[in-house]
Amino acid sequence: MLNTLRRRLIVSHVLPLLEIFPLIGIALVYILETQVMLPSLASEVKDQAYLAAQIALYQPAIWTDSTQAQAFIERLQSHLAERVMLLDGDGHLLASSDAADSEHLGQQLSIPAEPNVLAGEASVRTTYSQQQHAEVVDAWVPVVTSDQQVLGIVRLTHRLVNVYERFLRLRYLIVGILAAGLFLGVAAGWALAVNLASPLRQMTMAISQMASEQQLMPLEEKGPEEICLLLHSFNTLVERLRTLEQSRRQLLASLVHELGRPLGALHSAIQALMGGADQDAALKQELLTGMDEEIGRLRRLLDDLAHLRDHVTSTLDIVRRPISLSDWLPRVLAPREIAAQGKGLRWQAAVPADLPSAEVDPDRLGQAVGNLIDNAIKYTPPEGAVSIGAGVEDQHVWIRVSDTGPGIAPEDQAHIFTPFYRGRMNGHQSPGMGLGLSIARDLVVAHGGRLEVQSTLGQGSHFIIRLPISRVEV
Repeated sequence: MLNTLRRRLIVSHVLPLLEIFPLIGIALVYILETQVMLPSLASEVKDQAYLAAQIALYQPAIWTDSTQAQAFIERLQSHLAERVMLLDGDGHLLASSDAADSEHLGQQLSIPAEPNVLAGEASVRTTYSQQQHAEVVDAWVPVVTSDQQVLGIVRLTHRLVNVYERFLRLRYLIVGILAAGLFLGVAAGWALAVNLASPLRQMTMAISQMASEQQLMPLEEKGPEEICLLLHSFNTLVERLRTLEQSRRQLLASLVHELGRPLGALHSAIQALMGGADQDAALKQELLTGMDEEIGRLRRLLDDLAHLRDHVTSTLDIVRRPISLSDWLPRVLAPREIAAQGKGLRWQAAVPADLPSAEVDPDRLGQAVGNLIDNAIKYTPPEGAVSIGAGVEDQHVWIRVSDTGPGIAPEDQAHIFTPFYRGRMNGHQSPGMGLGLSIARDLVVAHGGRLEVQSTLGQGSHFIIRLPISRVEV
């Protein structure tokens, strides 16, 4: 029966109301009847009894003539709902508004607190019983002359039969109010339970779809704050999974493209050599040089993929050792200078001789610098310029790679360090796998530094590596 979260939530919201509201109703009826209405009724009856006693004080004949006493009571009865009795000074019944008391006329009645009443003090007794004819309020008020003589006693009795309808109306009113409150509470509890269970059910179904590799859709973030936070986390996960899936497809497409081009070139060169091209020494050397360049491209591609594996598995290892940056940086730049000059680019390198020594991983940091320079050479058109500078500033060692290429659009600058992201140039997507800048940034961050970019469309780009001086031993 309670095998679902929705049912349990409904029961948890509704059951306390079903238990508490009846108890509140019973307690409320009891308090109102015994602590509010009965005391109010007692005060009202007592006041009426005092008023009747004051009127009877000026009717001395009623205490000696039972006929006049009965006539007096009948006149009072037209204004009172209570039973009225007149007793003489000794407690004998003279007259009553209730015909059933006629057989007790002349008899002495039992008076509560009799000595006090006969001495001139009023007595009010309040009882509560479910018997139909039980007394509720019984007021005994002596009629006392100015010389403190008790002429008689006025008794007013309010029976339950007279107040039962009043109590019954009160109970119906309370039950109606509590029933309406219970209905609203149950409705609200039901709605809250459904509101809590619905997004959880949707997310459960979405997770099931995720497990069965169906298409994932973000869920609407509604409900309590905790549920919204859970849904937001789920939507973030969905978005990341979509990004990973898109990255996976981009990776496969890029691998096919990047591997296909050098492999095709190698295959063509091998076919040419097998077809007799090796007989021409100049052609043979040209083909072998081209094959070597294509193998170098494949090697760089494998290096990028290896770094990508380290990034995914979080196994990027940095092996630091002291090096002289002034001696190390020119060795990193030398092969790139040849590549830049071979493309017809102007090469400028300004490496100060007084750069501090540093504890870095020379191979990893050299890969980061090399990726930036390779990108600069790739995107700078012939007769453009690539320049490299270095120095110390604001407690940082900086290495800057600048080019006069097409620049990077502002909307692309926020994404260029994302793996597999490739901006657009002249309406076409940039070549490559989109890993070079991501790898460079990760390697710089692993050294405790940061990689910055400054670029303007049509005016080239500047990439700046900044390493904290605290990592450097002078």
